[in-house]
Amino acid sequence: MKRGLDVLQSGLLATVQDLGRPGHAALGVGVAGAADPDSFRLANRAVGNPESAAAIEVTFGGLRVRSRGGVFAALTGAPAPLTVDGRAVAPYSVFHVPDGAELRMGTPAAGLRSYLAVRGGIAVPPVLGSRSTDTLSGLGPPPLKAGDVLPVGPPPRANPLLDVLPVAPPPASGIELRAIPGPRADWLVPGALDALFGAPYEVTSEIDRVGMRLDGPRLEHAGRGELPSEGTVTGAVQVPPSGLPVLFLADHPVTGGYPVIAVVVSADIGRAAQARPGQRLRFRPHPAPALAGPHSTQEGT
Repeated sequence: MKRGLDVLQSGLLATVQDLGRPGHAALGVGVAGAADPDSFRLANRAVGNPESAAAIEVTFGGLRVRSRGGVFAALTGAPAPLTVDGRAVAPYSVFHVPDGAELRMGTPAAGLRSYLAVRGGIAVPPVLGSRSTDTLSGLGPPPLKAGDVLPVGPPPRANPLLDVLPVAPPPASGIELRAIPGPRADWLVPGALDALFGAPYEVTSEIDRVGMRLDGPRLEHAGRGELPSEGTVTGAVQVPPSGLPVLFLADHPVTGGYPVIAVVVSADIGRAAQARPGQRLRFRPHPAPALAGPHSTQEGT
């Protein structure tokens, strides 16, 4: 019997993700990949997979799958309650889902995105070298739905080294994000950076894998006309005419025409990806790397 997972229920949004498809921005193709790459990598390491193996990203719980052939699995990111055939199992642990057993995921108490990795990885066909779903471009496998069958690859030779992962869950209240000022802060009025870094913003309900719209102090444009479209990166804080910033996440567009006032450092992207509507976050200024050149991007921060 070939191993796999039958999707019984997808919840709000569940997608197959890996570490994305970098290197295609010149063709208009974004990176995509796991919104919280640190939690994603941890889930794969827990079951002995390469960090790049495809897994399931689940937004706000609600996933139900049935195992074909039996799989070892781990859940990281937002700690959703789990049961296997009605028996509770712990997130941040490695557990077995026997052949024919049903794995149910509840709603996490904190955080937004959970990562379900199975030993062997999700073996859907790659597109441009990646198995990631890009919700903006439509590349990769479509979001999961009831009736989908996900093949599981052969198990790696390396055995898992831990059965419980000693990690802290996502914060349930305020989130701090370090951000490098610029590159287009001069397209906003003097004091806009002080406003960005001086008060908290609230995550609105306008949130998805492309980005999140924030509510808080409005950042006024300096009236310099229209900014030509230019490249954007994950973590860019873009300011549209409304003055309410938008924080770009994994499926962001590769170009944008509004000024980017700051860019969240790569190490804090996972924290941003776990923010929920209604949660408050603060930006903290972070100095740019000393060796950063004119062509440096946040992706290498």
